[in-house]
Parts: sequence; structure tokens; C-alpha cells
Amino acid sequence: MKIRRAASADDVFAAAHLFDAPPRPDATARFLAQDHSHLLIAYVGDQPAGFVSGVETTHPDKGTEMFLYELGVDDAFLRRGIGTALVEALKTLAVERGCYAMWTGTAAGDAAAQATYKKAGGSVDDGAFVSWEL
Repeated sequence: MKIRRAASADDVFAAAHLFDAPPRPDATARFLAQDHSHLLIAYVGDQPAGFVSGVETTHPDKGTEMFLYELGVDDAFLRRGIGTALVEALKTLAVERGCYAMWTGTAAGDAAAQATYKKAGGSVDDGAFVSWEL
């Protein structure tokens, strides 16, 4: 498995099966043009197997955090460590970008997501909020 940052709309459209709905050309172009938006795609061979998206958020008195927006792994590739590797890759990128923390939310009953986030060093607070100190 290898993880690469999506660099073009072609990268995103080749991974379309991983998203909840087909990527929209206008939204894809806008996302890719923003320096603070990140899309990492995991490949098994040449096949996109999963993705994680993150957005840097900055506040005047706090600095910059990475918000893990969405994580998805193709059903055919579940339970192979791809989700954990993607979260860890986003965490590494967050450190490189100067973020002091990373965070996301999850459903209280989503044991699979919580386990993935914990494996990647996340702290799960009451089953809904996940954070990483960087």
C-alpha cells in the first residue's frame, strides 16, 4: 500500500467509488485549489483503496488545527490497516504544516471508527470527539 496526496481532479475521479456520492467537478476544483484542504488516497497496487480528507482551521488565539473531515476505506480493503495508515499520514502532514492538534467527530456507537482513531493515537472523549495533540 502507498499513500499519495491527490494532486489533480483525475486523482479524485479515479477514486470516486470511495466517496458517498460522485465528486462534483466544481467542488473538486475548489477543494484542490485551497492550500489548507488536503486529500490523501491510499492505493493497493494501482487501485484506490481508501482516502482521508483534512482541512486546516486557524483561530487568532489558538493557532492552526487539522480537522479530519472524512475517512473512507473500500469494503474490499477493510481490516488491513489502511484507515489507520491514512489517519497517521494526515497526522504527519498536520505536523509538517505546523498544526498543534488534530481532531474529528464520530458517532458514539461507531466502534470501528473509534478503534481506528485509537490505533492512530487518538483520544476518544465520550465516544463522539476524537483528538490528537501534535
